[in-house]
Amino acid sequence: MNCCSSSTPAITEETRAGVLKRIDVAITEQGGQVDNVDNWGKRKLAFPVDKLTEGDYTLIDFHADPTQIAELDRILRINDAVKRHMVVARTDRD
Repeated sequence: MNCCSSSTPAITEETRAGVLKRIDVAITEQGGQVDNVDNWGKRKLAFPVDKLTEGDYTLIDFHADPTQIAELDRILRINDAVKRHMVVARTDRD
């Protein structure tokens, strides 16, 4: 599965590390595994989100039980640093 999140472009490295750690804990505490974390950096958004035109993107590849996705989604929704996120099941992997 993939999780792609976009956060405020003015996010500090400390805040970014905290958000990534929380996502990692949410995935691994129930037996999931993070395969790869890819920082895409700042990118222009397709449309303004909360008056922001740029976002700081991170792509996370992971394996987890589908029942864990609801908790991960909840964590990402309530985090103020994450403006948008999407969790996608990959069909090209197990």
